[in-house]
This record gives sequence, structure tokens and C-alpha cells, in this order.
Amino acid sequence: MPLINTVDAGSILLQATQGEAFAQIQNDALLSSSLWVNIALAGVSILLFVYMGRNVTSDRARFIWAATLLIPLVSISSYLGLLSGLTVGFIEMPAGHALAGEEVMSQWGRYLTWALSTPMILLALGLLADVDRSSLFTVITADIGMCVTGLAAALITSSYLFRWLFYAVSCAFFVVVLYALLTEWPTAAADAGTGEIFGTLRVLTVVLWLGYPIIWAVGVEGLALVQSVGVTSWGYSALDILAKYVFAFLLLRWVAANERTVATTQREPSTGSAPADD
Repeated sequence: MPLINTVDAGSILLQATQGEAFAQIQNDALLSSSLWVNIALAGVSILLFVYMGRNVTSDRARFIWAATLLIPLVSISSYLGLLSGLTVGFIEMPAGHALAGEEVMSQWGRYLTWALSTPMILLALGLLADVDRSSLFTVITADIGMCVTGLAAALITSSYLFRWLFYAVSCAFFVVVLYALLTEWPTAAADAGTGEIFGTLRVLTVVLWLGYPIIWAVGVEGLALVQSVGVTSWGYSALDILAKYVFAFLLLRWVAANERTVATTQREPSTGSAPADD
């Protein structure tokens, strides 16, 4: 789910320095504000989540808390990289693209957030629902695959067709994640006694995550219907705020208030057939 901005090909080199990228970001109030807001909210979330988890003691609840705390920790690191120009680059769009031959800014550092924070979201949801390890591994692996192939779609410059092929593969990985969230994991959550909160978080996650590929498709990487980097950046940032910080707050608030339910693991390991009476 990439983000780029059209720039004058004659005003900046393809291999721009971090200083040049930083200056361009700072000169765009809409773009820079979308990054600063996330940094501020991530910082507040870290402090709040540490406080909310101060009395959590059971292993399973603390595991959920740790996974959830990593979400804003990863985000603040990634957004600092974007704002500083460290994880920003400039690429030339391939033939066939609406902006073919033009140099554009690619905020590929957003993938650092998605590739590391979204697995933590799924890990927390999986622990909440008490799903089996094979399902949890499959879904998290598919999620990482979704992010990596999305990054490839954002950075491919040799072929416009291959940008869309990688986009399609990324969406296929996404379907695997959606299938688990909508069909398999709700049953496990109901058995674990966490069905109500899982249902709320599932709807929040599915609805918001669907927004990322839509923004990609209408943005500069796809159909180029939206070419404002500031507007696109705010679209991604708004989704991040809701899908990460609001999600994490709702989850941790429920876990802290219902730790006994969380601590009672419903899934029991298989012990084979019962021994016969003597």
C-alpha cells in the first residue's frame, strides 16, 4: 500500500539525498502533518498502553499486552524514518503508467510499519481468540507476504504490468487473512469466551484494512486518480490511527477488565484416548 508524490523531474535527482527528501516533506504542510500526527499519537499510545497493562499478570494476557504495545512502538520508529527522509526514495514510473517517465516520491518506509505492526495485530487477535498455532502461523505469514509483495508493487519501475501483478498477489495474500478473520477465528473466539470483543475488533480490522488496497489502486501507483501526496498520506495515516491505536486501546481496555476470562485457556492439548479402568 504505497504512497508517492509527483515531482519536477528537472529539479531533483533520481537518487535524492535524505536532506532533499526531508526538505520536500517539510515544505509540504499536508504531508508533514500527516506524519507528525502519527508520531505524536504513537508516543501517547505507548505511554497509555504501558499504564493500562501495569496490573496484567496472567501469561496469556501479558502476551496480548506485549504484542499490542509493539504496534505503536513499531509505528513511531517507522514514521520517524519517513519524516526524516531516511525511508523515502524517488522512482521513475514505467511506460504505460499515467505518469510514465516522471519521477515520483515513494514513501516505502510505510511498509516497515505494515510488515512489522500488522503481524502484531493478528498475533493479538489470534491470542484473544485462542486459535491453534498452525492457523496463527498461516495467517501471519500471509500477512507478511501481503506487505512484501505490496512493497514490490510500489517499487517496480521496469513494467507497469508487473506493478499490477504484484498488487494482485498482495491482494491474494490478503484474502487468506480475511478468510481466517471472517470464518475460522470467530468460532475459536466463541469457544474461548471472547467472542463479543473479538467480533468488534474483527469488524474494525476488516473494514479499515480494506481501505489500504483501495487507496493504492486510486493513487499514483495505480490509476493515478488521486495525485496529491498530502491527501494520500492523510488517507493512510487516518487508517493507521484507527486500525492500530484505536484497535489497541479497545483490546487492552477489555483485556485489563476481563483478565480472568483471558487467562482461562479454552483450548486443551490432545492427550489421546482415556486409560481403561483397572
